[in-house]
Amino acid sequence: MQTQQDHTQASPLVTFIVACYNLPIEMICQCLDSIIGLSLSRSEREIILVDDGSDESPLGQLKPYIDDIVYVRQPNAGLSAARNRGIQMATGQYLQFVDGDDYLLHAAYEHCLGLIRSKLPDIVMFDFTNENENENVNVNENVNVKNDDLKSGCEYLSQHNLQATACCYLFRRDIIGSLRFTPGIYHEDEEFTPQLLLRAETVCSTNVQAYFYRHRPHSITTEADKRQIIKRLNDSRLVIKKLNLLTDTLPPSERKAMQRRVAQLTMDYIYNIIMQTRDRKYLDRKLEDLHAEGLFPLPDHDYTTKYKWFRRLTNSSIGLTLLTNVLPMIKKER
Repeated sequence: MQTQQDHTQASPLVTFIVACYNLPIEMICQCLDSIIGLSLSRSEREIILVDDGSDESPLGQLKPYIDDIVYVRQPNAGLSAARNRGIQMATGQYLQFVDGDDYLLHAAYEHCLGLIRSKLPDIVMFDFTNENENENVNVNENVNVKNDDLKSGCEYLSQHNLQATACCYLFRRDIIGSLRFTPGIYHEDEEFTPQLLLRAETVCSTNVQAYFYRHRPHSITTEADKRQIIKRLNDSRLVIKKLNLLTDTLPPSERKAMQRRVAQLTMDYIYNIIMQTRDRKYLDRKLEDLHAEGLFPLPDHDYTTKYKWFRRLTNSSIGLTLLTNVLPMIKKER
């Protein structure tokens, strides 16, 4: 089922792709209100609400929004498939993903819109928060905004840690090409965002918190069931493997950038095995698998202070024992 809004302009400035599945109507409305309340006119925005097979369609409760949204309902296939459907339908110059239980923070997101209007970058990268926001804050006066320098995506990926969350990217639709999210896996953003960066000639990075991420119990990112933990770890490993294979097809500068990202994801993968399983035998088996593919020991690069020390500790049995015993205790104390 699909409804369409009537645009007087063929190409809106931004298409917002909102994915929802079995969400309270109040959350969906808050999400839509945060988009509609922006300075974009109706002809400048397109809102595609993809209902990923909710038990009951929310459309009947969205009558006040019917003229502002394109609603499409599909059989349940997961977040990746919902976003891919939105990409397929989008007509905007820029794309923005918004999960239906989250919302945009008005003042900070207006700053991001100002950047695409004035600098015309391929990507604007921003931050998120899950703390109580203050919408009365003047972003330009109270936030150390870092947006003076435009870099290529390759330069950025070579020099910085990456914000993996796809919802923190406002990006030009024509750079995406055939890139899509892999259906059925966790960590789909980890696979998507570094590839998106490498397609960008100009990236504008700002530290404004323009996206409110709602931390909900029993969501796919907080489910603690052991089978879900193992699947999450296995999917993380799959993403690392795919990105590592991709490096062989890239030109030298892009290969170096992607290798840095693969090393960081591998470090995170090892860390998550320690924290989520606390099983040294399982850890040792997975380290053997990484070693067989040339991913462990971690490459000898001082990407960050955390990476440097983690690499040193994981390079010895004593260090691994220290990490497996100490890291869970540190988290518990916090």
